[in-house]
Amino acid sequence: MLQPFFQVTQPADVPTRRHAALTQAQMAVLNRLRRAAMGARVAARTDLFAASAALKLVGATATCGYMETFVRCLPDAMGRPVTWFVPGASEVSDDEAWAMRCLDRIAAGDEASLRFLLHTRIRAADRRNIGFLLGQIVDQRTQP
Repeated sequence: MLQPFFQVTQPADVPTRRHAALTQAQMAVLNRLRRAAMGARVAARTDLFAASAALKLVGATATCGYMETFVRCLPDAMGRPVTWFVPGASEVSDDEAWAMRCLDRIAAGDEASLRFLLHTRIRAADRRNIGFLLGQIVDQRTQP
């Protein structure tokens, strides 16, 4: 039986743990990632290296493109389905919390913690490209 590649679900359907509270700005980013995950469920699977190399976007289109590519490639990089809750859900899945911690560590310039986070979930061959996509999401978000 095929495993779902993306699990966009209601929080009540998945056991959750308490995670650190997210700010409104972080919840806005998380909801954009969740919307990208909903769209990615019907999109074709994407090779991480090819997708990262093809992204040459600007402005708001770039942020959306990097988020979509990150969400589409993450299950392959993790080697398992990724759980995303529906946009607007107040609960946060473990996978969502991990992604938000990565973005937070990049924004804080904490490379050691980011490296640890990537090593805990991402296959060695994919760490550089996932790190690149996460970095681009942060860079696009912080540009005026």
